[in-house]
Amino acid sequence: MNLWEAIENRRSVRSYTAQKVDKASVEKLLHAAVQAPSASNTQPWTFAVIQDAKLLKEYSDRSKSLLLSTIDLENSPHKKYRAMLSNPDFNIFYTAGTLIVIYAKPMGIHSYGDCCLAAQNLMLAARGLGLGTCWIGFAGTLLDTPEVKKELGVPGEYGLVAPIIVGYPQGRIAQLTHDAPEILSWKE
Repeated sequence: MNLWEAIENRRSVRSYTAQKVDKASVEKLLHAAVQAPSASNTQPWTFAVIQDAKLLKEYSDRSKSLLLSTIDLENSPHKKYRAMLSNPDFNIFYTAGTLIVIYAKPMGIHSYGDCCLAAQNLMLAARGLGLGTCWIGFAGTLLDTPEVKKELGVPGEYGLVAPIIVGYPQGRIAQLTHDAPEILSWKE
């Protein structure tokens, strides 16, 4: 698959087979991620890789519980997800066998953006390998807590950027259309 095909066909995948992503493939994805540009070449990204199904299920349940505890707050962005998060069978990781979490070292003012560039490289490389990915925003609150950082060996001052599930897509990946670029200004 060439780069343009990967860009045009990458989609968020929410249904995976039980096939485990092998270590060599995960290492390729991490290698692709660290090829991203970064401000002043600071390379602020760090990674936690979780392939333990029991731990992923535990983190899914803990994330749902944490999010549900905030839903009753007046301005909670999660109110519309109450039913889904309350469903004991819903797994926020969609039973994918691999979670790669990108954390930013506290260096420079662009660490978050730099890590987002690494995340995009990782997701495009995954597509090129025939793998599916999805950035799991629901996991962010839990994975950025001091308790979970300690469990994963992540220094407390590192900031969560991107929890990305990786796996083999089950079924066809839906094709979507995207809007044309909204160009606000083009001065020649």
